[in-house]
Amino acid sequence: MAENEPILRIEGLHKSFGQLEVLKDINLAVKLREMLVIIGPSGSGKSTLLRCINRLEEPSAGKVIFNGIDLMGPGIDINLIRKDIGMVFQAFNLYPHMTAMGNVTLALRLAMKMSKSEAKERARHVLDEVGLNDKINSYPDQLSGGQQQRVGIARALALEPKIMLYDEPTSSLDPELVGGVLEVMKRVRSEGMTTLVVSHEMEFANEAADRVIFIDEGDIVEEGKPSEIFTSPKQRRTQEFLSRIVNR
Repeated sequence: MAENEPILRIEGLHKSFGQLEVLKDINLAVKLREMLVIIGPSGSGKSTLLRCINRLEEPSAGKVIFNGIDLMGPGIDINLIRKDIGMVFQAFNLYPHMTAMGNVTLALRLAMKMSKSEAKERARHVLDEVGLNDKINSYPDQLSGGQQQRVGIARALALEPKIMLYDEPTSSLDPELVGGVLEVMKRVRSEGMTTLVVSHEMEFANEAADRVIFIDEGDIVEEGKPSEIFTSPKQRRTQEFLSRIVNR
């Protein structure tokens, strides 16, 4: 990949479920170390877009080019590529019978073929990085929602991805737990991680994003710097969406 080449390019991406077209000709480029926050109403295609990037959902048409590789090309080992694409889900997706340490080391041992001792050493490091060094032996039901989500972030970071995808990472959290997760995300990004976030946290998007994209009905309606999108959006659909959010 050339030095100035975007780490992620999406070209002509479509996704349909039967007759329902969820994504319509999405074109997007993401720079190395950029934080992009994707906003929009429920059902607009935001989460589907993230899931198409790592082919958890198969695009109906178009290209996803990551780190110079066309992920839709023939012979692509998508499981190998996914090691470089960290994914954090809104529902945590932790194994309830495993401790925080176990949840993080499992991916390392399966995907990276690490020894037990190597996996534990890296798991301790990333759990410490997300502020859970005192919870490594705790099971998910012994952790708050915010702590469980931070385990999910640690699990993704442990694989040393080139990009992090967050799908509504705070939507399942009580309001008082949201801030801790967002702070971890900001810190990870400040260390140079390329980041895509689907979020309804407008204040976070305004403060942390390099660029904000507004998606509605499967289209990218508007994109720009946070100051542009939140202060003077150009498109009527963006204006209406933001006015509803502000007036809640």
